[in-house]
Amino acid sequence: MTKRGLLAAVVMLATGPAFAADPATIDWPNVPTNTVKLFFPGQSTYQWLRSKDHAGAAVVKTGGACITCHKDKEEKMGAAIVGGDKLEPHPIEGKQATIDLAVQAAHDNENLYFRFQWKTRNPHPGSAHPHRRFDGKDWKGIGWPRLHKKVWDEGQPAIYEDRLSMMIDDGSVPMFVEQGCWLTCHNGMRDSPDLAATDDVKAHPVLGGVLKKKDVRKYLPASRSDDNATWNMTKSPEEIAAIKAAGGFVDLMQWRGHRSNPIGMADDGYVLEYRLFDEGKGVFSSNWDNEKKQPKYMFDDAKVGFKSKIMDELRDTSKPQSLIPGENAVAFDPNAGWKEGDMVPAYYVSREAAKGSAADNSEVKGTWEDGMWTVLWTRKLDTGNPADDKIMKAGGVYDFNFAVHDDNITTRGHHVSVPMTLGVGAEADITAVTLK
Repeated sequence: MTKRGLLAAVVMLATGPAFAADPATIDWPNVPTNTVKLFFPGQSTYQWLRSKDHAGAAVVKTGGACITCHKDKEEKMGAAIVGGDKLEPHPIEGKQATIDLAVQAAHDNENLYFRFQWKTRNPHPGSAHPHRRFDGKDWKGIGWPRLHKKVWDEGQPAIYEDRLSMMIDDGSVPMFVEQGCWLTCHNGMRDSPDLAATDDVKAHPVLGGVLKKKDVRKYLPASRSDDNATWNMTKSPEEIAAIKAAGGFVDLMQWRGHRSNPIGMADDGYVLEYRLFDEGKGVFSSNWDNEKKQPKYMFDDAKVGFKSKIMDELRDTSKPQSLIPGENAVAFDPNAGWKEGDMVPAYYVSREAAKGSAADNSEVKGTWEDGMWTVLWTRKLDTGNPADDKIMKAGGVYDFNFAVHDDNITTRGHHVSVPMTLGVGAEADITAVTLK
């Protein structure tokens, strides 16, 4: 038996029947901790990996694994990119090259349980997100991720939530086990080379016509018709539907510090022709009434003691930071005596409104203490939604990628893992121990 397998067996015997389905009751100190080193990838897209600028292009083109050349080199790669030596046109001062993500995993007959921990760069949790600010006449957006031009070029405030995400495949997506999330990041996407023009995306028959999108986000090469997997070379909706029906999509779940954590959930989506949410209703929605040109909700002054915030109060975690209708938020009143500088969140969250497959991740809770996030995550092995989710079972081994968005970042500004495997009671890079 391997060292990992022996340790898993010892944990199983030591814990015995004391484990329960509530992840907070699991004896996590006795569950093996896997330190996953996440590194900053910059603009290392699918196309770049196959270009003459990448020394390992020949390996990549023939389906070789990233770890063929980069095993245990995350620190070196992250340091080379984060400083702007390559693949990063807009270096962020002080951004870390790597983040250590502590991953613990366990399972029973129904669920997979995770405990994640990582240190944040800032001395506060990333639980704030873009807002709407009253300028004395209109409500205008304020707050952007650090890679947005308004931040690095115009000096606007960087406001964005922390996030933790997982990608999962069951072997159905070609090359995912070897190259992981790099199959999903492409030229043409936000903050990437050769950015697709908004008008071109809106005019595209699939992206703009069918999906009603105005930018390019993650997608899989199988959804494109050319060898370079160019963003606008989508296959027909019928061809894409056939790929999805055969399981040729990647499961993508995201815990969000502002848009899901306050209600103890994470969103549930997938990647195929685009990064899409599962069927049903997700956990967060836009707090903007496009007809009235005003927010939909404001904080309930009677319950929380304020109806809005100002910029200096956004990081105050002693007060609610997210709007939750029925709990701390009420319908927006345009005659509530608004003053210049008043701000309300640009999104609201609702556990009650979340429905269907999009609401599968209903038991995910993060706490921030002493500079560290701890996230407990329960995910059903079989969600009952195979059209949107990867169905897992005890004894199976699955392909995983992890990512953390830290310090007011979105899109490619995250830190990512190399592809790895997770075994549900089976030996893998990460083994989820069996609870009895």
